[in-house]
Amino acid sequence: MIRLSDYTDGSDCSALLRKEHAPLLSTIGHVADAMGVDCYVVGGYVRDIFLERPSKDIDVVVVGSGIEVAKALKLRLGRGAVLSVFKNFGTAQVKWHHDGEETEVEFVGARRESYSHDSRKPIVEDGTLEDDISRRDFTINAMAVSLNHTADASGSTRYGRLVDMYQGLYDLEDGIIATPLDPDITFSDDPLRMMRCVRFATQLNFQIEEETSEALKRMAERIKIISGERIIDELNKIILAPAPSIGFVLLEQCGLLDIIFPELAAMRGIETRNGRAHKDNFYHTLEVLDNIARTTSSLYLRWAALLHDIGKPRSKRWEPTVGWTFHNHNNIGAKMVQGIFRRMKLPMDERMHYVEKLVALHMRPIAIADEEVTDHAVRRLLFEAGEDIDDLMLLCEADVTSKNREKKARFLENFQLVREKIRDLEARDNYRTWQNPISGEEIMQTFGLAPSRSVGELKQAVKDAIWESQIPNDHDAAFRFMLEKAAEMGLTPVK
Repeated sequence: MIRLSDYTDGSDCSALLRKEHAPLLSTIGHVADAMGVDCYVVGGYVRDIFLERPSKDIDVVVVGSGIEVAKALKLRLGRGAVLSVFKNFGTAQVKWHHDGEETEVEFVGARRESYSHDSRKPIVEDGTLEDDISRRDFTINAMAVSLNHTADASGSTRYGRLVDMYQGLYDLEDGIIATPLDPDITFSDDPLRMMRCVRFATQLNFQIEEETSEALKRMAERIKIISGERIIDELNKIILAPAPSIGFVLLEQCGLLDIIFPELAAMRGIETRNGRAHKDNFYHTLEVLDNIARTTSSLYLRWAALLHDIGKPRSKRWEPTVGWTFHNHNNIGAKMVQGIFRRMKLPMDERMHYVEKLVALHMRPIAIADEEVTDHAVRRLLFEAGEDIDDLMLLCEADVTSKNREKKARFLENFQLVREKIRDLEARDNYRTWQNPISGEEIMQTFGLAPSRSVGELKQAVKDAIWESQIPNDHDAAFRFMLEKAAEMGLTPVK
């Protein structure tokens, strides 16, 4: 256990450098010494060695040319190293393959930055270490460790010496997210830092320092100049945190949620009429999200939890005899998924359809569990959920957030009955990968039809008959049923 109070600016941190990386970092220092330049490992890597968190990202700042140091390191390491140079960005990357492991190191020259108001792309100039450290987003990311082996004024080696100009260690110890400079300037220069602020607070379970928190509120509108791709990258990291609700509460409090995710923001609040109130669907959703986060690391199952009730604001109605209702909110929500994914630059592929399916079906197991658990009801659920049935059940169990302990226990017990029925039916027939034994092509060939409503009606009739257990789940029985149904519709097979 690292005691942060044992370290201050100038402390020797060489013993903390990860054993698997120490030889490489030492070699980088020797290369820099030979070239007569100062170099430091900086940022998240330094933060994480004090937090004892795993970290794959090694960023090295050189007071001089980072590209030239990377080239010299490649020569020193030999065939096990691969160099990539990105001249437009003034950076280079060295991948080192050693003892079956691959380590990536990013090199950049120390720089200072200035910004125009309408862009997050900085004007970059060569700078000092102090310039480079001061431009970083948060104090906990603004620490550096010297890699040079040359001696300081006292004759001691500089290797492993901590540079902590903005007391990032104190903020680490106190669990605080704060900016090195004026937070208004920090967030105005690069508004993505507001998302990163919330993300770090969520991942580390840290508090946002008061002035930094107020700056988030003042600068929230600036997020509009950031691309959707950059925003969703940070939002996904929040969703993947151990307790994602922390991040969404912070986004709501500072005003960012209304801008980047208005559909979720619309779920806030409780409305009361004639003494009847509905629950706050925003906080219910966050509770469901935290519940699912305790059972899975799947990003898109967590997205399904976040969106499962997204249709409630659009479906909310007041009915005097029963109170507030949200009829069909699951299907309304499922139809909203595609638009949300498109706007937020999420993948428009099978992952989106997976979320759509879970949102559409999330009420089905609850309805089954609230009544008698019949073969028929569970069989239909299996047909519709297919291979995603286990994820659907996890979502539905996470959705049980009632404060009534007896009601909650009853639902969870009934869900176990549903699971048992699923296992029983699976043992008899593999419904997860079920496909209609009668295809649309076969119907068209049999009756000489072009694509039409009649084809769809016949195919649906076969499907319903199998789901209702009217006929066996095999081709011959389905074909005979199709002929009978077609005769009722006035259709005859072609010869």
